[in-house]
Amino acid sequence: MESQPQNIAKNTTWLTTAYILQKIFAFVYFTLIARWLGAADIGSYVFAISLSTILAVFIDFGLSPVLIRESSKFKEKANQYLNNTITVKLILSVITYIALVIIINLLNKDPMTQTMVYLAGIIMIIDSFVLSFWGIFRAWQNLKYEAIGIAINQVIIVVVGLAGILLKFPLYILVIALLAGSIFNFIYSFSLIKSKLNFKLKLQWDKNILKTLFKIAIPFALAAIFTRVYSYIDQVLLSVLIGDQSLGWYSIAFKITYALQFVPAAFAAAMFPAMSHYYIHEKTKLKKIFEKSMYFLLLFSVPSAIGIASLADKIIFYLYTPEYLPSVLTLQIFIFSIIAIFLSYPVGSILNACDRQTTNTINLGITMILNIILNIILIPQYQHVGAAIAALVSLSTMFILNLVWVPKIIDINYKFFIVKTLKTVFAALIMGAVIIYLKETLNFILLIFIGAIVYALIMYLIKGFTKHDIEYLWQSVFKKQV
Repeated sequence: MESQPQNIAKNTTWLTTAYILQKIFAFVYFTLIARWLGAADIGSYVFAISLSTILAVFIDFGLSPVLIRESSKFKEKANQYLNNTITVKLILSVITYIALVIIINLLNKDPMTQTMVYLAGIIMIIDSFVLSFWGIFRAWQNLKYEAIGIAINQVIIVVVGLAGILLKFPLYILVIALLAGSIFNFIYSFSLIKSKLNFKLKLQWDKNILKTLFKIAIPFALAAIFTRVYSYIDQVLLSVLIGDQSLGWYSIAFKITYALQFVPAAFAAAMFPAMSHYYIHEKTKLKKIFEKSMYFLLLFSVPSAIGIASLADKIIFYLYTPEYLPSVLTLQIFIFSIIAIFLSYPVGSILNACDRQTTNTINLGITMILNIILNIILIPQYQHVGAAIAALVSLSTMFILNLVWVPKIIDINYKFFIVKTLKTVFAALIMGAVIIYLKETLNFILLIFIGAIVYALIMYLIKGFTKHDIEYLWQSVFKKQV
């Protein structure tokens, strides 16, 4: 029989693997449809998904994380929690879908875009219920089925979407592909809830249970709303204020920048339990693991940003065709957000692990407001480039706002960070210079490998990276946590 830590590790492996594969498939899929459809059509598709994604948060309203937490504590009440959550979500789904219909009609979009938004609205409802079903399995610490669902869902999307494009179906086939994947996930998770856990699903309205759920859900809801809005409002505003072609160019930079997000996400998943343990028992180790975490992600994010910025024109030209060359400057600006995105994970993890969730939520709210203001100011003047600037400034601001709270938890070794950062930037700049010098004569894929070798060699020569760094990181996260 497996021990609890073994079970958790196994579940984490299942889900992390599924998410990584999903990210890879999704990126390849988006690249293919972007090449075949063109900027205007891909922009229309991205707008429909972005608008529905923002509104979807009002259906869940922070209930899913609460459902997971409370069901894991009181498994005997889990069926009641789920039934009440489903009932509330059904009501919120109707209200949110009506809001979606009103908004898209007020925006006076073309019939094809309206159709895609209506279909995307159905997807946001289905996915919200699926989120609750998988939440119960998370409460039972069984992530295997969710991982399988994620994988099959992505395969369905790719197969239906690519087949539809090749057969020259209307543009809304892309949203139908998403709908097909969501319907599978709904049927799959619904059947498992009944067959594996023997839950009896029905509409239920228990005032005491709902009062408890909503009281806990409000902070989660606020954080989710802030995150969702600042993550997607730029795409909606770009479509409304400028047009879908500009959004299509912007979406390329957005997808490339976020394609590597699974690296810090998986890293944070491993770090968070260790940070929580060390906060209570060993503050010295908490400090060390935070410093090493920040540096490890700095090692990866800085050369990634400089390397992609150096190769932006080649990446866009060869992966997305010359039609997307207006995306080059946008990508060169946006890609530097990856540094703030990566480093925000250990900073956010230490705040959450050390009972500073409220601070994190407030900073998310400030970031959302700043992002909206910057987009409204910059998009009319600079279009997709303005949206990239707004994203870079907003994400950097969120990182700084959270970082200033870290010294209240641990003593930061500023000399360590300054020295390591300078060495990392120096090595990455040398790498970037080599790439720029060679990029007109060598294939850009070959240049990626050459750049990685140059960067690693420079870091080794200036002692910016040691074997001890990796050994300590591995032991801190995987060997010594309880």
